[in-house]
Amino acid sequence: MCRNIKVLANFDPPATEEEIHASALQFVRKLSGTTKPSKANQEAFDTAVQQVSAAAAELLEQLVTTSAPKNREVEALKARARNKKRFG
Repeated sequence: MCRNIKVLANFDPPATEEEIHASALQFVRKLSGTTKPSKANQEAFDTAVQQVSAAAAELLEQLVTTSAPKNREVEALKARARNKKRFG
């Protein structure tokens, strides 16, 4: 899985449209193997991003969990600590 795609489920506050779009964009970039499609492929690329965004938003709305929502700041601190340990 692409390291830039972050978990968006079970956060308080919930994931924003921008976060979902960014995740969809990363996913489509990974699948297509390009960060900037050619003019000939731009429409297909944009359509894929929109469809993946819609599917991701629907998934996040429908997921059910019994665990408490995660705090964004706490998770960001944990990620920074992991990065520091990993990269020094």
